[in-house]
Amino acid sequence: DHDVPTIHTEAGAVTQRVADAAERAGHVFAVDPTSAEASCIGGNIAMNAGGKKAVLWGTALDNLVSWRMVTPEAKWLEVTRLDHNLGKIHDAPVARFELKYFDASGRTLERTEQLEIPGSTFRKEGLGKDVTDKFLAGLPGIQKEGCDGLITSARWVLHRMPAHVRTVCLEFFGNPKDAVPSIVEIKDYLFAQSASGGAILAGLEHLDDRYLKAVGYATKSKRGGLPKMALFGDIVGDSDVAVAAAASEVVRIANARTGEGFVAVSAEARKKFWLDRAKTAAISKHTNAFK
Repeated sequence: DHDVPTIHTEAGAVTQRVADAAERAGHVFAVDPTSAEASCIGGNIAMNAGGKKAVLWGTALDNLVSWRMVTPEAKWLEVTRLDHNLGKIHDAPVARFELKYFDASGRTLERTEQLEIPGSTFRKEGLGKDVTDKFLAGLPGIQKEGCDGLITSARWVLHRMPAHVRTVCLEFFGNPKDAVPSIVEIKDYLFAQSASGGAILAGLEHLDDRYLKAVGYATKSKRGGLPKMALFGDIVGDSDVAVAAAASEVVRIANARTGEGFVAVSAEARKKFWLDRAKTAAISKHTNAFK
């Protein structure tokens, strides 16, 4: 019932270049795996990629408007999401898709069909993504890793980032079993804030000591030595006061679990925090499916 910004991409477009194009237009491209500088759009769809923004806007599946693919029969298939809820697909009671099958020329329509799938089917409760579900209710292309066709292009919903953003870096030096619950505590706190119109958790990444050691992570704490775990997160909102208060509370949560927190406010400082995290891309790209 209203205009929505979208971006059209071909399969070989590098993910980061798509994100850059969206940003230049004042929007946000939601799919941002740690391999954004190396991965391409076709692969993002084929594996249902996510990234740090998945906590707010979901994975590739949640943000796709339509996509085209070549089938194993060397014909064309165009899939279009109908009545898009502009949010996470599992929040929709029913997700509807129109499938158009074309001949090898891509111009002659051979048949159409519609899929109506309960939104809850796409997510195992408590998970942002279920990597074991390759069938995905029979929806073509998504999460099939190329097994039912080759993605050639797609159109995506774009989003608006709230006016104020703070990035937190949390380093935990104690026993990991004592630190890990902070992930749930931070998520629950910020989800409650969001539900009441406050600050929003727009991204969250977890790195354990193996990754930090492998990439030579530069610890921000003056304690010396590597932390056992690090969390990076974006806290956003249209109220600077609310965002600042939420960032302080998140640091307090970390402090209560043998952690130290650091907050970046300026765009340059925030970018540096995420660049520190991005150094793990080569090591951690295979863990994105579990975020």
